[in-house]
Amino acid sequence: MSVKDRIKGWCPGAYRPMMSGDGLIVRVRPRLGRLGADQTLGLCETARHFGNGIIDLTSRANLQLRGIADDDHQAVLAALLALDLLDTTPELESRRNITITPFWQAGDINLQLHNDLCARLGELPDLPAKMGFAIDAGPHPVLGDGSADFRFEAGATGGLILRLDGLAWGRPVTPQTAIDTLIETAIWYCDTGGAPAKRMKHHVRTTPPPDTWVEKAPASPGKRLAPGTIPMGMVFGAAFGSLDADTLSALMTDSQATALRVSPWRMFLLENARPCARHGYITDPADPTLRAHACPGAPACGVATVETRRLARALAPRHPDGLHVSGCAKGCAYPHPCAMTLVGNDGRYDLVEQGHPWDQPRQRGLLPADLMTIKARPDAL
Repeated sequence: MSVKDRIKGWCPGAYRPMMSGDGLIVRVRPRLGRLGADQTLGLCETARHFGNGIIDLTSRANLQLRGIADDDHQAVLAALLALDLLDTTPELESRRNITITPFWQAGDINLQLHNDLCARLGELPDLPAKMGFAIDAGPHPVLGDGSADFRFEAGATGGLILRLDGLAWGRPVTPQTAIDTLIETAIWYCDTGGAPAKRMKHHVRTTPPPDTWVEKAPASPGKRLAPGTIPMGMVFGAAFGSLDADTLSALMTDSQATALRVSPWRMFLLENARPCARHGYITDPADPTLRAHACPGAPACGVATVETRRLARALAPRHPDGLHVSGCAKGCAYPHPCAMTLVGNDGRYDLVEQGHPWDQPRQRGLLPADLMTIKARPDAL
Protein backbone atom coordinates (compact mmCIF):
# COMPACT_ATOMS: atom_id res chain seq x y z
CA MET A 1 0.00 0.00 0.00
CA SER A 2 1.45 3.40 -0.97
CA VAL A 3 1.76 6.39 1.34
CA LYS A 4 -0.85 8.18 -0.73
CA ASP A 5 -3.30 5.32 -0.17
CA ARG A 6 -2.83 5.54 3.60
CA ILE A 7 -3.25 9.32 3.98
CA LYS A 8 -6.25 10.11 6.15
CA GLY A 9 -8.69 12.80 5.01
CA TRP A 10 -9.46 13.81 8.57
CA CYS A 11 -7.74 14.73 11.81
CA PRO A 12 -8.09 12.58 14.93
CA GLY A 13 -10.46 13.63 17.67
CA ALA A 14 -11.25 12.24 21.08
CA TYR A 15 -14.35 10.25 20.11
CA ARG A 16 -12.85 9.41 16.74
CA PRO A 17 -9.17 8.58 17.35
CA MET A 18 -6.65 7.61 14.69
CA MET A 19 -4.52 4.47 14.76
CA SER A 20 -0.78 4.96 14.56
CA GLY A 21 2.23 2.71 14.96
CA ASP A 22 2.21 2.99 18.75
CA GLY A 23 -1.55 2.86 19.29
CA LEU A 24 -4.45 5.30 19.09
CA ILE A 25 -3.96 9.05 18.82
CA VAL A 26 -6.60 10.90 20.86
CA ARG A 27 -6.89 14.65 20.30
CA VAL A 28 -7.98 16.97 23.10
CA ARG A 29 -9.39 20.40 22.26
CA PRO A 30 -9.11 22.50 25.44
CA ARG A 31 -11.65 25.31 25.58
CA LEU A 32 -10.01 28.69 25.01
CA GLY A 33 -6.76 26.80 24.53
CA ARG A 34 -6.41 26.73 28.32
CA LEU A 35 -6.16 24.05 31.00
CA GLY A 36 -6.27 24.83 34.70
CA ALA A 37 -3.50 23.42 36.86
CA ASP A 38 -5.61 20.45 38.00
CA GLN A 39 -6.66 19.72 34.41
CA THR A 40 -3.04 19.80 33.26
CA LEU A 41 -1.89 17.43 35.98
CA GLY A 42 -4.88 15.17 35.31
CA LEU A 43 -4.11 15.05 31.59
CA CYS A 44 -0.50 14.14 32.38
CA GLU A 45 -1.71 11.29 34.59
CA THR A 46 -4.04 10.10 31.81
CA ALA A 47 -1.15 10.12 29.33
CA ARG A 48 1.02 8.12 31.72
CA HIS A 49 -1.62 5.60 32.73
CA PHE A 50 -3.22 4.89 29.37
CA GLY A 51 -0.69 6.08 26.79
CA ASN A 52 3.04 6.33 26.21
CA GLY A 53 3.46 9.34 28.51
CA ILE A 54 3.85 11.84 25.67
CA ILE A 55 1.46 14.72 24.95
CA ASP A 56 1.86 16.46 21.59
CA LEU A 57 1.12 20.11 20.87
CA THR A 58 -0.54 20.49 17.46
CA SER A 59 -0.50 23.28 14.92
CA ARG A 60 -4.11 24.09 15.89
CA ALA A 61 -3.23 24.58 19.55
CA ASN A 62 -4.69 21.23 20.54
CA LEU A 63 -3.14 18.39 22.51
CA GLN A 64 -2.75 14.75 21.52
CA LEU A 65 -2.33 11.65 23.62
CA ARG A 66 -0.45 8.83 21.90
CA GLY A 67 -0.07 5.12 22.41
CA ILE A 68 -3.62 4.46 23.64
CA ALA A 69 -4.74 0.81 23.43
CA ASP A 70 -8.08 0.09 21.76
CA ASP A 71 -9.40 -1.42 24.98
CA ASP A 72 -8.53 1.72 26.94
CA HIS A 73 -10.25 4.23 24.65
CA GLN A 74 -13.49 4.38 26.63
CA ALA A 75 -11.57 4.81 29.89
CA VAL A 76 -9.65 7.71 28.33
CA LEU A 77 -12.92 9.36 27.29
CA ALA A 78 -14.23 8.97 30.83
CA ALA A 79 -11.07 10.55 32.21
CA LEU A 80 -11.32 13.51 29.81
CA LEU A 81 -14.98 14.03 30.70
CA ALA A 82 -14.11 14.00 34.40
CA LEU A 83 -11.46 16.66 33.73
CA ASP A 84 -13.99 18.75 31.73
CA LEU A 85 -11.76 18.44 28.66
CA LEU A 86 -14.32 16.81 26.38
CA ASP A 87 -17.64 17.81 24.86
CA THR A 88 -20.56 15.57 25.72
CA THR A 89 -21.26 14.47 22.13
CA PRO A 90 -19.03 13.49 19.20
CA GLU A 91 -20.88 15.95 16.94
CA LEU A 92 -20.12 18.95 19.13
CA GLU A 93 -16.55 17.88 19.71
CA SER A 94 -15.89 17.53 15.98
CA ARG A 95 -17.32 20.97 15.22
CA ARG A 96 -15.28 22.80 17.85
CA ASN A 97 -12.24 23.36 15.63
CA ILE A 98 -11.45 26.75 17.16
CA THR A 99 -8.00 28.30 17.58
CA ILE A 100 -7.92 31.39 19.76
CA THR A 101 -5.04 33.80 20.25
CA PRO A 102 -3.11 32.82 23.38
CA PHE A 103 -3.10 36.50 24.36
CA TRP A 104 -6.85 36.64 25.07
CA GLN A 105 -7.89 38.34 28.29
CA ALA A 106 -10.95 37.98 30.50
CA GLY A 107 -13.75 40.18 29.18
CA ASP A 108 -12.16 40.96 25.80
CA ILE A 109 -13.64 40.56 22.31
CA ASN A 110 -11.81 37.27 21.74
CA LEU A 111 -13.47 35.67 24.75
CA GLN A 112 -16.88 36.97 23.66
CA LEU A 113 -16.50 35.65 20.12
CA HIS A 114 -15.32 32.28 21.39
CA ASN A 115 -18.25 31.86 23.74
CA ASP A 116 -20.77 33.09 21.18
CA LEU A 117 -19.44 30.70 18.54
CA CYS A 118 -19.41 27.72 20.90
CA ALA A 119 -23.04 28.43 21.82
CA ARG A 120 -24.08 28.33 18.16
CA LEU A 121 -21.94 25.59 16.65
CA GLY A 122 -25.07 23.53 16.08
CA GLU A 123 -26.35 26.14 13.62
CA LEU A 124 -23.43 25.68 11.24
CA PRO A 125 -23.91 23.50 8.15
CA ASP A 126 -21.88 20.32 7.77
CA LEU A 127 -18.38 21.42 6.83
CA PRO A 128 -15.39 19.30 5.77
CA ALA A 129 -13.70 17.74 8.78
CA LYS A 130 -10.52 19.80 8.63
CA MET A 131 -12.17 23.21 8.37
CA GLY A 132 -11.69 25.44 11.39
CA PHE A 133 -12.01 28.91 12.90
CA ALA A 134 -9.44 31.40 14.16
CA ILE A 135 -10.39 33.97 16.77
CA ASP A 136 -7.59 36.48 16.51
CA ALA A 137 -9.12 39.87 17.22
CA GLY A 138 -6.36 41.44 19.31
CA PRO A 139 -4.78 44.73 18.17
CA HIS A 140 -2.54 42.77 15.78
CA PRO A 141 -3.40 39.24 14.56
CA VAL A 142 -0.89 36.48 15.35
CA LEU A 143 -2.52 33.37 13.88
CA GLY A 144 -2.20 34.26 10.20
CA ASP A 145 0.17 31.42 9.35
CA GLY A 146 -1.89 28.82 11.19
CA SER A 147 -4.55 26.48 9.88
CA ALA A 148 -8.01 28.10 9.79
CA ASP A 149 -10.69 28.78 7.17
CA PHE A 150 -12.70 31.56 8.84
CA ARG A 151 -10.73 34.26 10.66
CA PHE A 152 -11.98 36.94 13.02
CA GLU A 153 -9.36 39.70 13.07
CA ALA A 154 -8.97 43.37 13.87
CA GLY A 155 -9.29 45.66 10.86
CA ALA A 156 -6.40 47.84 9.75
CA THR A 157 -8.40 50.99 10.53
CA GLY A 158 -10.18 49.58 13.56
CA GLY A 159 -13.24 47.46 14.07
CA LEU A 160 -13.62 43.75 13.43
CA ILE A 161 -13.54 41.74 10.21
CA LEU A 162 -14.33 38.19 9.13
CA ARG A 163 -11.68 37.14 6.62
CA LEU A 164 -11.82 33.98 4.56
CA ASP A 165 -8.55 32.08 4.36
CA GLY A 166 -6.94 32.66 0.98
CA LEU A 167 -8.17 36.26 0.73
CA ALA A 168 -6.16 39.30 1.75
CA TRP A 169 -9.13 41.41 2.89
CA GLY A 170 -12.23 40.68 4.92
CA ARG A 171 -15.82 41.66 5.62
CA PRO A 172 -16.59 44.23 8.34
CA VAL A 173 -18.67 42.83 11.21
CA THR A 174 -19.54 43.85 14.73
CA PRO A 175 -19.41 41.77 17.89
CA GLN A 176 -23.20 41.51 17.64
CA THR A 177 -23.30 40.39 13.97
CA ALA A 178 -20.09 38.32 13.89
CA ILE A 179 -21.56 34.84 14.41
CA ASP A 180 -24.59 35.46 12.19
CA THR A 181 -22.17 36.51 9.45
CA LEU A 182 -19.99 33.47 10.02
CA ILE A 183 -22.98 31.13 9.71
CA GLU A 184 -24.09 32.93 6.53
CA THR A 185 -20.60 32.55 5.09
CA ALA A 186 -20.43 28.85 5.95
CA ILE A 187 -23.78 28.30 4.23
CA TRP A 188 -22.45 30.16 1.16
CA TYR A 189 -19.42 27.86 1.12
CA CYS A 190 -21.65 24.79 1.06
CA ASP A 191 -24.21 26.19 -1.37
CA THR A 192 -21.51 27.17 -3.87
CA GLY A 193 -20.04 23.68 -3.98
CA GLY A 194 -17.17 24.16 -1.57
CA ALA A 195 -17.19 20.67 -0.06
CA PRO A 196 -14.97 19.01 -2.71
CA ALA A 197 -12.32 21.70 -2.19
CA LYS A 198 -12.17 20.72 1.51
CA ARG A 199 -10.58 24.04 2.55
CA MET A 200 -11.66 27.64 2.09
CA LYS A 201 -8.42 28.81 0.47
CA HIS A 202 -8.91 26.29 -2.34
CA HIS A 203 -12.57 27.17 -2.85
CA VAL A 204 -12.09 30.95 -3.15
CA ARG A 205 -9.55 30.46 -5.94
CA THR A 206 -12.32 29.29 -8.25
CA THR A 207 -15.40 30.76 -6.56
CA PRO A 208 -14.83 34.34 -5.40
CA PRO A 209 -17.24 35.57 -2.71
CA PRO A 210 -19.30 38.77 -3.11
CA ASP A 211 -17.25 41.97 -3.38
CA THR A 212 -18.75 43.25 -0.13
CA TRP A 213 -16.99 40.41 1.70
CA VAL A 214 -13.53 41.73 0.79
CA GLU A 215 -13.79 45.39 1.74
CA LYS A 216 -11.34 45.85 4.60
CA ALA A 217 -7.72 44.91 5.24
CA PRO A 218 -6.70 43.24 8.50
CA ALA A 219 -4.39 44.93 10.96
CA SER A 220 -0.68 44.28 10.52
CA PRO A 221 0.58 41.03 12.07
CA GLY A 222 1.74 41.03 15.67
CA LYS A 223 4.51 39.18 17.45
CA ARG A 224 3.94 35.57 18.38
CA LEU A 225 4.82 34.00 21.69
CA ALA A 226 8.51 33.52 22.37
CA PRO A 227 10.20 31.72 25.25
CA GLY A 228 10.71 33.95 28.25
CA THR A 229 8.80 35.95 30.83
CA ILE A 230 5.77 38.04 29.84
CA PRO A 231 3.22 39.86 32.04
CA MET A 232 0.87 36.84 31.96
CA GLY A 233 3.50 34.36 33.11
CA MET A 234 6.30 32.32 31.55
CA VAL A 235 6.52 30.91 28.01
CA PHE A 236 8.33 27.64 27.30
CA GLY A 237 9.13 25.94 24.02
CA ALA A 238 8.78 22.20 23.42
CA ALA A 239 11.06 20.60 20.86
CA PHE A 240 8.88 19.32 18.01
CA GLY A 241 5.82 20.02 20.17
CA SER A 242 6.49 16.99 22.37
CA LEU A 243 5.57 17.27 26.06
CA ASP A 244 6.69 14.55 28.46
CA ALA A 245 4.00 13.98 31.08
CA ASP A 246 6.52 13.57 33.90
CA THR A 247 8.49 16.73 33.15
CA LEU A 248 5.36 18.77 32.46
CA SER A 249 3.87 17.71 35.80
CA ALA A 250 7.10 18.69 37.55
CA LEU A 251 7.19 22.05 35.79
CA MET A 252 3.58 22.80 36.72
CA THR A 253 4.21 21.89 40.35
CA ASP A 254 7.54 23.68 40.75
CA SER A 255 6.37 26.87 39.01
CA GLN A 256 3.08 26.94 40.94
CA ALA A 257 1.40 27.99 37.69
CA THR A 258 -2.36 28.44 37.85
CA ALA A 259 -3.05 27.36 34.25
CA LEU A 260 -1.45 26.30 30.97
CA ARG A 261 -2.26 27.92 27.63
CA VAL A 262 -1.35 26.13 24.42
CA SER A 263 -0.31 27.76 21.15
CA PRO A 264 0.08 26.65 17.51
CA TRP A 265 3.85 27.23 17.66
CA ARG A 266 5.10 24.38 19.88
CA MET A 267 5.15 26.75 22.84
CA PHE A 268 2.99 27.01 25.92
CA LEU A 269 2.32 29.69 28.49
CA LEU A 270 2.16 29.00 32.21
CA GLU A 271 -0.03 31.60 33.84
CA ASN A 272 1.39 33.27 36.97
CA ALA A 273 4.39 30.93 36.92
CA ARG A 274 7.26 31.48 39.32
CA PRO A 275 10.87 31.00 38.16
CA CYS A 276 12.03 27.40 38.54
CA ALA A 277 14.07 24.72 36.80
CA ARG A 278 13.07 24.40 33.14
CA HIS A 279 12.81 20.58 33.23
CA GLY A 280 14.16 20.26 29.70
CA TYR A 281 11.84 22.77 28.04
CA ILE A 282 13.17 25.58 25.87
CA THR A 283 13.72 29.01 27.42
CA ASP A 284 16.06 30.49 24.78
CA PRO A 285 14.27 32.09 21.79
CA ALA A 286 17.37 31.38 19.67
CA ASP A 287 17.28 27.62 20.28
CA PRO A 288 17.58 26.07 16.76
CA THR A 289 15.11 23.26 17.51
CA LEU A 290 12.31 25.85 17.60
CA ARG A 291 12.81 26.32 13.86
CA ALA A 292 13.05 22.62 13.01
CA HIS A 293 10.10 20.33 12.29
CA ALA A 294 9.86 16.58 12.78
CA CYS A 295 6.98 14.12 13.12
CA PRO A 296 7.21 11.23 15.62
CA GLY A 297 8.63 9.00 12.86
CA ALA A 298 9.28 5.29 13.18
CA PRO A 299 8.36 3.23 15.10
CA ALA A 300 5.66 5.51 16.59
CA CYS A 301 3.99 5.99 13.20
CA GLY A 302 3.07 2.95 11.16
CA VAL A 303 3.63 4.77 7.85
CA ALA A 304 7.07 6.19 8.67
CA THR A 305 10.13 4.13 7.73
CA VAL A 306 12.83 6.24 9.44
CA GLU A 307 13.65 7.80 12.80
CA THR A 308 13.11 11.56 12.74
CA ARG A 309 13.46 13.59 15.91
CA ARG A 310 16.90 12.55 17.08
CA LEU A 311 18.21 13.33 13.60
CA ALA A 312 16.41 16.68 13.53
CA ARG A 313 17.97 17.67 16.86
CA ALA A 314 21.43 16.90 15.48
CA LEU A 315 20.87 18.73 12.20
CA ALA A 316 18.94 21.78 13.46
CA PRO A 317 22.03 23.92 14.31
CA ARG A 318 23.39 23.30 10.81
CA HIS A 319 20.25 24.49 9.02
CA PRO A 320 19.01 27.79 10.51
CA ASP A 321 17.06 28.62 7.34
CA GLY A 322 14.65 25.75 7.88
CA LEU A 323 14.71 22.00 8.43
CA HIS A 324 11.94 19.40 8.22
CA VAL A 325 12.51 15.71 8.84
CA SER A 326 9.45 13.73 7.78
CA GLY A 327 8.94 10.02 8.33
CA CYS A 328 7.14 9.75 5.00
CA ALA A 329 5.90 11.90 2.12
CA LYS A 330 2.71 12.93 3.96
CA GLY A 331 4.56 15.71 5.78
CA CYS A 332 2.21 15.76 8.79
CA ALA A 333 4.51 17.86 10.98
CA TYR A 334 4.94 20.63 8.38
CA PRO A 335 2.99 20.34 5.10
CA HIS A 336 4.67 23.45 3.67
CA PRO A 337 7.80 24.27 1.66
CA CYS A 338 11.02 24.28 3.67
CA ALA A 339 14.64 25.10 2.85
CA MET A 340 15.64 21.48 3.52
CA THR A 341 13.20 18.60 3.85
CA LEU A 342 14.34 15.05 4.50
CA VAL A 343 11.73 12.44 3.65
CA GLY A 344 11.78 8.85 4.83
CA ASN A 345 11.66 6.35 1.99
CA ASP A 346 12.21 2.61 2.61
CA GLY A 347 14.50 3.19 5.56
CA ARG A 348 16.57 5.97 3.98
CA TYR A 349 16.13 9.68 3.39
CA ASP A 350 15.31 11.67 0.25
CA LEU A 351 16.38 15.33 0.10
CA VAL A 352 13.89 17.98 -1.08
CA GLU A 353 15.03 21.60 -1.31
CA GLN A 354 12.72 24.61 -1.07
CA GLY A 355 9.72 22.33 -1.44
CA HIS A 356 7.08 20.13 0.15
CA PRO A 357 7.79 16.59 1.39
CA TRP A 358 5.96 15.16 -1.63
CA ASP A 359 7.94 17.21 -4.18
CA GLN A 360 10.66 15.81 -6.43
CA PRO A 361 13.83 15.20 -4.38
CA ARG A 362 17.32 16.31 -5.44
CA GLN A 363 18.89 13.22 -3.92
CA ARG A 364 17.54 9.85 -2.85
CA GLY A 365 18.61 7.01 -0.60
CA LEU A 366 20.70 9.02 1.87
CA LEU A 367 21.92 7.58 5.16
CA PRO A 368 22.15 9.58 8.42
CA ALA A 369 25.94 9.83 8.02
CA ASP A 370 25.44 11.46 4.60
CA LEU A 371 23.14 14.09 6.09
CA MET A 372 25.67 15.44 8.60
CA THR A 373 27.69 17.13 5.88
CA ILE A 374 25.13 17.91 3.18
CA LYS A 375 23.99 21.50 2.67
CA ALA A 376 20.89 22.84 1.01
CA ARG A 377 21.46 25.05 -2.02
CA PRO A 378 20.01 28.55 -1.33
CA ASP A 379 19.21 29.00 -5.03
CA ALA A 380 17.26 25.75 -5.31
CA LEU A 381 13.82 26.13 -6.86
